[in-house]
Order: sequence, then structure tokens, then C-alpha cells
Amino acid sequence: MSSRLNPDDQKLVDQYLSAPQHQVERQPFKVWRLLLIIVGVVIALGLLSRLLSRLVL
Repeated sequence: MSSRLNPDDQKLVDQYLSAPQHQVERQPFKVWRLLLIIVGVVIALGLLSRLLSRLVL
């Protein structure tokens, strides 16, 4: 993919992005953890909804 920047500007952008403060080590994304959190929240909200409906009715 070619850049729309001229070569001098691209060089400045590359230098900026290669600076140490922009090189953050990140843990790999864990799909199963996210899925578990979403399922847990949905179940908790469903149980809360049932509890509230019994208290009201």
C-alpha cells in the first residue's frame, strides 16, 4: 500500500512511530475471556431482571 505522504513526511512519521514511548508491549487478545465476561453479564442481568419482576408483581 503506497503512502499519500511525500517521502520526507513519511520518514518523520516513521521516526515518530518507532520512538520507545510508542512501542507498548501488549498481551495477546483472549477471545474466550471476553466471551465469558459477556455471557456472565447477560446471565447476571437476566437474573436481576427476574428478581425485580418478582418483587414488583
